Amino acid sequence: MILIYLFFAGHLAAMPLDTKAPFELRGTPVAITQQPVPLPGEVFRDCPDCPELVVVPAGDFEMGSRETPYTSPPHRVSIAASFAIGRREITFAEWDACANDGACKTRGDDHGWGRGSQPVIGISWEDARVFAAWISQKTGRKYRLPTEAEWEYAARAGTTSTFWWGKDIGRGNANCEDCDATASHKAVPVGSFRPNGFGLYDTSGNAYEWVEDCWNDNYAKAPKDGSAWVTGQCGQKVLRGGSFANKANLAASAARFRYDLDVRYYANGFRLVRELQ
Repeated sequence: MILIYLFFAGHLAAMPLDTKAPFELRGTPVAITQQPVPLPGEVFRDCPDCPELVVVPAGDFEMGSRETPYTSPPHRVSIAASFAIGRREITFAEWDACANDGACKTRGDDHGWGRGSQPVIGISWEDARVFAAWISQKTGRKYRLPTEAEWEYAARAGTTSTFWWGKDIGRGNANCEDCDATASHKAVPVGSFRPNGFGLYDTSGNAYEWVEDCWNDNYAKAPKDGSAWVTGQCGQKVLRGGSFANKANLAASAARFRYDLDVRYYANGFRLVRELQ
């Protein structure tokens, strides 16, 4: 069972930034104090309006599958340190705060489905990185896109099945084209379905999620330490989790896709990692 606590701004260990954000922050940065690093299972935010995060423990897992050439060969990956990851996909409300602050340069098109708690969509990989830099500067913590290995490790939550809930897509588990008898064919509010064993929502379906890695056609030379793969077809970046516009096979825990890093496709969003040390 996951232990849940709530930590607010200034209650976690300070995390110096390694880059200067390419904008001037309009708001007041959160004051930082030295506090113990949160433990696996703890849930917290760095500020009242910041994304809710959960701490995922260190561990080993088998990444990939033999289902497609793109997910082969399966390989053992070691995640050496715990990390915090967004429990939900970044929402329009969170994105709009960045846009209102002058950092995020696109509002994102909600296609009339609403903003607020809807996952932000129509966001490029480059846009997602700007958001990460903005919230890092705002909070004084280090936020970034997850590596592909971190994403799959968190999405699986200790499982080895096709989906974290089992072998088959079933009904009422996710938002995708064939995930239910009456598919919505649009994004739905984040957290509309039950979370996985680590407490993460929507790791299958709803919005595709950008990760840090360059695209490679297979895992033949993939890193085994959980780090981002920064060589390969780096004009394209990896997307994980499938979306409302995809079939269930692309919502599987091992499934992966790619897109040009500067393209704002209407089904693409993201969630963030917050480093702990």
